Amino acid sequence: MALNLPALWWGLLVLGLCAGVLSGTLGVGSGLLVVPTLVLLFGYGQKSAQCTCLVVMAPMVVVAAFRYWRNPEVELSGAALGLLIGGAVVGAWLGAGLAARLPAPVLKRIFAAFLAMAAAKMILDSSGAGKHASGRAPTRADSSAATAIGGRDGSSSQ
Repeated sequence: MALNLPALWWGLLVLGLCAGVLSGTLGVGSGLLVVPTLVLLFGYGQKSAQCTCLVVMAPMVVVAAFRYWRNPEVELSGAALGLLIGGAVVGAWLGAGLAARLPAPVLKRIFAAFLAMAAAKMILDSSGAGKHASGRAPTRADSSAATAIGGRDGSSSQ
């Protein structure tokens, strides 16, 4: 892949800015925006777009997470973070190995299907905003339980 950076620098910069705003504001992976844009508008191959997105995501996530962590309304559980990070690292290793073995067209179809399913679920669930993952409204007990298993400062924002 030979990119003509002098002609594309502004588009890549704007894409990065949009990805950062999207990720920082909504907490979604920037891959929802970056991967399809790199493939469709910038001519990247599917695997190159995914790898580029992962590399871009690392510093962006560190900055956004730090900004969120400093927000007094955010409660973090060290135990939950450790478990999520451990699972994510193993999953990323396995997923990257799987992606290396899959043909690019298959990977592109899987990615498109994932985006379509995520969009459909969000549209169907949009009437249930504010519900707990179990389908019920969150309670003070949910917040207390999260704090008990390792909230950032041990205090509740409620």
